[in-house]
Amino acid sequence: MAVANKNKKYNISVEATLEVIGGKWKCVILCHLTHGKKRTSDLKRLMPAITQKMLTQQLRELEKDGIVNRISYNEVPPRVEYELSEYGMSLRGILDSLCAWGERHIIKEYGDKSAMLEESILNQ
Repeated sequence: MAVANKNKKYNISVEATLEVIGGKWKCVILCHLTHGKKRTSDLKRLMPAITQKMLTQQLRELEKDGIVNRISYNEVPPRVEYELSEYGMSLRGILDSLCAWGERHIIKEYGDKSAMLEESILNQ
């Protein structure tokens, strides 16, 4: 877990949430991890627009904040997988709500969600 800054004050509690899962990629990573463990290469394939450097950075931050677990297997070649931690699983309702709202927004703006969403297990 990140070390808390005891002198920090939030204006509203959603700031604390966004401090941990905000940004362009963290919620996308977390949504993919709600479907089970993933290797870095799996996540990169599911998110082709993210750079390897950014993916690694986001995973490290999520791990540091206790949202994901990094599992290293003692194999040759080495294998690493990421999964939601128990604490990270508590975000599932939020992530589901964000996806549902996004789907409604796409339909409102574009009419046809199938034309706007990539084919993916997340978009069924």
